Amino acid sequence: MPVDLAVLGLGPLGLSAVRNATAAGLRTLGYEPAPGAVEELAAGRAPADGSLSAPELRRMLKSGFTPTADPDVLGRARTALLCAPTPPAADGSLDLTAVLTAAATLARRLRPRTTVVVESTVPPGATESVVRDVLETGSGLRAGRDFQLACAPGRPGDGPRVIAGLTPACTEAAAAAYGRLTDKVVRARGLREAETAKLLENNIAHVNTALVNEMAILCHDLGVDLWDVLRCADTRPSADAYRPGPGVGGHDVPVDPAQLATPRRAFGHPPRLVALARAVNDRMPEYVVHRAAALLNEHGKSARGARLLLLGVTHRPDLADQTGSPAREVAARLTDLGADLSYHDPHVPHWSIAGRPVPRVDSLYDAAAEADLTVLLQNHRVYDLQGLAAKAQLLLDTRGASPAGVAHRL
Repeated sequence: MPVDLAVLGLGPLGLSAVRNATAAGLRTLGYEPAPGAVEELAAGRAPADGSLSAPELRRMLKSGFTPTADPDVLGRARTALLCAPTPPAADGSLDLTAVLTAAATLARRLRPRTTVVVESTVPPGATESVVRDVLETGSGLRAGRDFQLACAPGRPGDGPRVIAGLTPACTEAAAAAYGRLTDKVVRARGLREAETAKLLENNIAHVNTALVNEMAILCHDLGVDLWDVLRCADTRPSADAYRPGPGVGGHDVPVDPAQLATPRRAFGHPPRLVALARAVNDRMPEYVVHRAAALLNEHGKSARGARLLLLGVTHRPDLADQTGSPAREVAARLTDLGADLSYHDPHVPHWSIAGRPVPRVDSLYDAAAEADLTVLLQNHRVYDLQGLAAKAQLLLDTRGASPAGVAHRL
């Protein structure tokens, strides 16, 4: 029996697509090659990364979501979304292994007149070249003639979607599919424009975060209240609020445009801003450790042997996802200094650094009172920072979440 939609890859991106599809009344297959993950979803158990709550998952299952590890059912779908992750490779570029594996899996079941859409973040040109090649080679069908190929870079929620197709007919097929999922479809000029728009969105966030991270360091050196500076600056018209922090994590990976050059196509003026922003953000864990050690020294203590409590080790507040969280590097650097670490996070029951488990505290206020320094790395809703500051011997707030004057802020 045909289904409306197949989503390949049931990570945060794929599950977001499934949620939007089932809310629109579409019968949706969700393919994930790991049987254990499929069994958990089918049983209504939400993923550990917190990208989906159990009530949301149950609603999706009741509304036509069928998770599966059987690739043969993919041929039943009229539209297929490639939502596999593309994490950073060792050289900082995007690793396309998972998305190409998903494309190859789909290709062997691909039927004529199917619309295939790449939602995964890929470098400009990847949909038209490598993804298309995998689909055509594995299916014997031709994109733009036998099946429709498009790109619609993933975005959280159900807001406007940027789309583009290999041909005008591909674009309209994707527009018809996404017209059922969102109130607004934005047609890009071509596949490369749509792919590049996603890279720009990711890079804007990282560049602006790098700017405020540098301002955090500058303001500390000048003795200026950074958070009052931000409060005042946020009153400018059309202000987008960016905040410093201990680093930048998450699934939206910044891509240095210089890495997109090839031997056949070099840049006359190599772009440098994203690489510089990345370097600034990558050094923030080291700066947090420097500030922590300096605070201890100011109070007559050394980092070696000091008891440090880390609060919040995920990359986003109130979610369990640890992807790219700077907490891991902060903890590793503090351990190298000889600090005695413990942590608290309501969403992470077990945590380890370099294969060594870090003790998790249960009594938060008692642990803060006993620690020589408490460091807030992620501000979950459960944290009462005014109360914690009253209990803690020293509190370093890297998120600017505490009231002015009650903690040392980044």
